[in-house]
Amino acid sequence: MKIFFLAILSYLIGSLPTAFILTKKIIGEDIRQFGSGNIGATNAARVLGIKMGILVAVVDILKGYFSVILIQLILPETTSLYITFLLALIVIIGHNFSIFLKFSGGKGVATTIGIVMRIFPVGFLILTIIWFLITISTRYVSLASILAAVSLVFSSFFLKSSSAYFYFMVILAAGVIFTHRKNIARLLNGTENRMKWPPNKNRGDNYEK
Repeated sequence: MKIFFLAILSYLIGSLPTAFILTKKIIGEDIRQFGSGNIGATNAARVLGIKMGILVAVVDILKGYFSVILIQLILPETTSLYITFLLALIVIIGHNFSIFLKFSGGKGVATTIGIVMRIFPVGFLILTIIWFLITISTRYVSLASILAAVSLVFSSFFLKSSSAYFYFMVILAAGVIFTHRKNIARLLNGTENRMKWPPNKNRGDNYEK
């Protein structure tokens, strides 16, 4: 029963559409009608400005982080890592397929980061460094997100003795790659949007062709 309850709760927490709620509150519009149509932090920065984009990222990261804490607090210490990881994965599924948005959603990067921050801190540090380096050097947020996610596979392979971590990181990386499949196509044909650097702090005009 605990696992079933946590599965439902994890999905509902993940489903909370931070960027959608903020956009409705601030400009009274549906964020999915602007920019890329995504409800993640990147599109929130494009539509609402860099400060709101950062706020969305932080909240979505915390969704993942505190969901794992809740799972760990409720489940017995003897619970298999695979159960914990499955419930954490449900949080990401909730974000990507929100019940509040008729099962549409974001790409799960920030929520994935929050989960990794809790269960694999070293992997989180490596991921963060790679994300910032790629974003600053190329100004492609999508490419940075994909490569940062892939880094989890390698860091878990070399730094974690439990195979459960490796398999989970493979699933997380595959999920990020899948949700960025359109971005990958645009990267390959040279039409992906770049982030302006340094970003404009006052307006949502933070992306260019």
